[in-house]
Amino acid sequence: MVDFALIGAAGYIAPRHMQAMKATGGNLVAAYDPNDSVGIIDSYFPEADFFTEFERFDRYIDKRRRARGGRAVDHVSICSPNYLHDAHMRFALRSGADAICEKPIVLNPWNIDGLIEMERDTGRRVNTILQLRLHPAIIALRDKVAARDDGHVFDVDLTYITSRGHWYLQSWKGDANKSGGIATNIGVHFFDMLHFVFGGLRGNVVHLMTPTKAAGFLQYERARVRWFLSVDVNDVPADARAAGKRTFRAITVDQENFEFSEGFTDLHTRSYEEILAGRGFGLEQNRVAVETVSAIRNAPIVPRAGDFHPFLATVTP
Repeated sequence: MVDFALIGAAGYIAPRHMQAMKATGGNLVAAYDPNDSVGIIDSYFPEADFFTEFERFDRYIDKRRRARGGRAVDHVSICSPNYLHDAHMRFALRSGADAICEKPIVLNPWNIDGLIEMERDTGRRVNTILQLRLHPAIIALRDKVAARDDGHVFDVDLTYITSRGHWYLQSWKGDANKSGGIATNIGVHFFDMLHFVFGGLRGNVVHLMTPTKAAGFLQYERARVRWFLSVDVNDVPADARAAGKRTFRAITVDQENFEFSEGFTDLHTRSYEEILAGRGFGLEQNRVAVETVSAIRNAPIVPRAGDFHPFLATVTP
């Protein structure tokens, strides 16, 4: 049986990791979170040890490693706030375990280089959750793009509005130094998907950047992408708001709707299956997406310059 430890057990995404551990026959032996609202653990691993102090969690993992002759647990799954991912992956590798880290894996591309050195020094590996790369509809789109041998460059509009309450800006997610800002926090998996489907990134322009919304233009080898991200409910189209909806997601490819709403429920389990089979996504496979969001975070804002997302014609910054 594969033994797991979990950092960030009280977070939004942690239950998907617990479910994936359970579904793949694993066992959660220890979990850590400074917040003790973690009763969800009982639904999956009621015998798991739990810690609210990292020092005690560290001691437990180290003691277990020594008792087992060199390896504390097989994998440390990391669901902590974004700015802590780098430190927690380093902890996992130093502890003799492989890491399974949520996205964004790190906030800056140079952190990837340091982690590659840690992998080399420890002989352990970092695996990442890039679940959209496993989505059947996205794989089919990638195959469709690859099958075109005429050099066609696709026109893509990406719109993702996932409204959040007032708590959002008061949490670590609203602090750009901790989350990386909205483009990093809610957009990085889309930017990875765009790279996965349409190839290397050639250009990156930012048209809007506020704590609650961002927009810009990305040029890939095989696509021109206008993107808009928001956590502001007022950006949800009026007809959808009137129907009580607080989210809106749309992707068009050459003006045709691309539908991939189905098939999300088991992608973390699929990710764990691939990782346990030795086919996980590693550090280098995250580099382009991390470089993309890092550049967005530091780019000059050029409102409505060139080809901009249609929502910018009416959106309130």
